[in-house]
Amino acid sequence: MLEPCSCLAARRGRVFWCQGGARVAPRERDCGCEKGSGCLSVLAVGHGCSLLTDMYDAHLTKDYTVRGLLGKATDNFCEDGQLIEKTTYDHVTRERLDRILAMIQGSHQKALVMYSNLDLKSQEAYERAVQGVIRPMNKSPMLIAGIRCLHFAPPEFLLEVQCMHETQQQLRRLVHEIGLELKTTAVCMQVRRTRDGFFGLDDALLRTQWDLHSIQDAIQVAAPRVATELRKNLSLTSGHQQQLPSARQPWT
Repeated sequence: MLEPCSCLAARRGRVFWCQGGARVAPRERDCGCEKGSGCLSVLAVGHGCSLLTDMYDAHLTKDYTVRGLLGKATDNFCEDGQLIEKTTYDHVTRERLDRILAMIQGSHQKALVMYSNLDLKSQEAYERAVQGVIRPMNKSPMLIAGIRCLHFAPPEFLLEVQCMHETQQQLRRLVHEIGLELKTTAVCMQVRRTRDGFFGLDDALLRTQWDLHSIQDAIQVAAPRVATELRKNLSLTSGHQQQLPSARQPWT
């Protein structure tokens, strides 16, 4: 009988499974999600637990939707935190917000190149840039690969953020800093992860599907893509050549 961990059981939304083995008790990596956040999370069982480390070593990006609220500042950057300040936001426009987001993305892309340890004049740097796989070689601060506004209806706004090495607290602080750049204040209302590496919402299992047969089916469907993507991404980032299950080899 499956017994999801307490962190998983407390979370709303959908969860997917990336790999399996003889054991059926799930083990969750440090996903950075918090209770009530509704994040999509990668779980693994059996041999798949070691593949989570390979996913981490590939420095893949994650996608988030981040909902912000203009006109407030709190002690923890959350809407329900202790109120510190109220400000006006009538001067904030979609155009101003887009300019700030473009500046943030540009500065983080420069940092991304720096942490990749690539010679910008080399053929390798050019090829990785074309393929969109310039990534840090080691642990780094949070890096934003892309950020854009999906919806703007003051005082609320919704962002899509593609990033790596992030925490939810850092994403909430990002909303706060965007507010300051807009000459006002802002708090975070919600952080929701919608993609982790090469897994997205379409790969997720609903809570009602947390049973052995559904998990086994999901593992078999995901296995070829996991093997292919890990080989590609690990070879591009570090030349790592771990023996991975083949696309046709059973993973359970």
